[in-house]
Amino acid sequence: MNKEEAKREIEQLTALIAYHNKLYFQEAQPEISDYEYDQLVERLARLEQQFPDLKLAHSPTQRVGEAPSKNFATVYHQYPMLSLSNTYSEEEISQFIRRIQKQLPGAPIAFFCELKFDGVAISLLYKQGKLEKVVTRGDGMKGDDITENAKQIPTIPQVIKGENIPPAFEVRGEAVMPLANFDKLNQERLAQALEPLANPRNATAGTLKTLKNTTGLKRSLDCYIYGLLSEDMDLPTHEAGIQYLEQWGFRVSPTYKKCLTLEEVMDYINYWETAKKELPVAIDGVVIKINDISQQNKLGLTAKSPRWAIAYKYQPENIATILEYVDYQVGRTGVITPVAHLKPILLAGTTVKRATLHNASEIQRLDLHIGDTVFVEKGGEIIPKITGVDVTKRKPDSQPVTFIITCPACGTALVKRYEKGLYYCPNTKSCPYQLQGLLKHFVQRKAMDIRSVGKQTIEMLVQKGLIHTPADLYFLQYQDIRSLEGFKDLATRNVLDGIAHSKQRPFERVLFALGIRHVGEVIADKITQHYLNIDLLAKATVEELMAISFIGPEIAHSIVNYFENPENLQLIASLKKAGIQLSKPDTATTATGQSLPLLGKNFLISGTFQNFEREALKELIKKKGGNLLTGVSRKLDYLIIGNNPGPSKITEAQALGIPMIDETKILEMLQV
Repeated sequence: MNKEEAKREIEQLTALIAYHNKLYFQEAQPEISDYEYDQLVERLARLEQQFPDLKLAHSPTQRVGEAPSKNFATVYHQYPMLSLSNTYSEEEISQFIRRIQKQLPGAPIAFFCELKFDGVAISLLYKQGKLEKVVTRGDGMKGDDITENAKQIPTIPQVIKGENIPPAFEVRGEAVMPLANFDKLNQERLAQALEPLANPRNATAGTLKTLKNTTGLKRSLDCYIYGLLSEDMDLPTHEAGIQYLEQWGFRVSPTYKKCLTLEEVMDYINYWETAKKELPVAIDGVVIKINDISQQNKLGLTAKSPRWAIAYKYQPENIATILEYVDYQVGRTGVITPVAHLKPILLAGTTVKRATLHNASEIQRLDLHIGDTVFVEKGGEIIPKITGVDVTKRKPDSQPVTFIITCPACGTALVKRYEKGLYYCPNTKSCPYQLQGLLKHFVQRKAMDIRSVGKQTIEMLVQKGLIHTPADLYFLQYQDIRSLEGFKDLATRNVLDGIAHSKQRPFERVLFALGIRHVGEVIADKITQHYLNIDLLAKATVEELMAISFIGPEIAHSIVNYFENPENLQLIASLKKAGIQLSKPDTATTATGQSLPLLGKNFLISGTFQNFEREALKELIKKKGGNLLTGVSRKLDYLIIGNNPGPSKITEAQALGIPMIDETKILEMLQV
């Protein structure tokens, strides 16, 4: 791999990991397993090690978690709340132990082993024996203040009584939803025709972050405490801290064990891999820590994790069941996805009835037959998938699964595109499932944010023939909405008001809403920094698009193909007629009169600042019309220098003659 190829892959991996971080930490809706995520991070780390000068300042290999949510107050942790390095094999545990022994030569070492609960890590702060604040991990340095929500959890004590209680202390723990409560919650959701939640971790995260008054739901959570921190206590061992927590009334899992050898550690890991099925809550592994606090202090921390602890993650559970039949879903881009319907099984704490088959190639690879005994696992305990078939149990008269040749929604003959085994319905104009999928994408919060138009409303509008493209939403009349089943005056006006309000959405959100294949939020934002209106973008070539960071040939071809389609150009013309924002502001102010003094200018930040957190400064620059680059290049207009800036950035900027400004100057330019 040459340096240019490495640079492109590092940028793509950084963007992809940032996307999955947001799904996991902020939205509690992960799309990939923990193992798959770790493989992405490890690949990025290896490339950064091989090409250290290409490492981006915001690399996820140097960060913990994700930025706190905007819906909650931000609180800085007194002690960094780091994550743990993950391992998946005995050899990796052995390497960890050998490294510790090498760094502590001749010292007796005891390991404290405990279960790794699969929930949401939180920090609880107590003063004078009273609960003062509960904070999420966030990015490791700061998190969300969820105190009021967390107070509803019955096992979090709000007042501590006992002996030797320090004036101020902090405990770390994991908020979880017991499996029985999770199953009950999903049964209630199904009864209300709602999509069941993927797993207890998602349910816990969503419950802790909800702004709704759902006391009963919050009280369905539990909290296991696993760490004690206090400047007023001189603890000799981690175990001593756990014993204090037990005495003070915190819920501490009694399953921990002190181990002295690799064999004892692996015995503990192997025992709980089987016994975890008997636990009332989900676990996804074991945590191994150095027990002696003085040894922990000698070993220290990295920017992302402690050197004295590691996590062993269990491989996904794999269970056999019967394949009953296969049906096919049509996505908003026309892609056909086969779905396996299974004899229900309990897998990783949840009832599984369906599994994704991805595409035609996967069906062919597995050689599936109806009635087969198949092996199902949950990747990272999240998405069920079939991993194999027990052909010894196949019946002689069983029928092979053959991929369909026509669209299940409109009957159009399917076409195969690319070399990924993907089949598409080419009827983009009148396939009802494609249209419904596109509309659901168009109205979502991250796109046009039309919250008053939900799934059922879209389905009714399509079925009645009232809309054929997203643009048709903006030409609906009062009576069109009022004629829908269940709609009265207030609901009708809410829909129309929501549609009208969405006309204010900025160009980058509109571009994302169009549903161009491979153009997600990050890519849409990057594109609109280079193409200030839709007409300029429509004329862009593949080569021009590939000059933008994060955009490779597949994305570039997808964008060009989109604008070569006359139907898409007609959609854009209709959106223009409706008054949708299809351009960046081209003057020094927005339509609302907001000043944009940095419009069109490219900035790069290096160092720390007195008046701003780096992320806050970035947001302000973008709000004032500026763009942020990830490295020094000829496109850069200004390098903003704070305390302890990166020397390589200064050298590169000087070589290119790029102006360097300090905090005072950027404040003047921002006009704040």
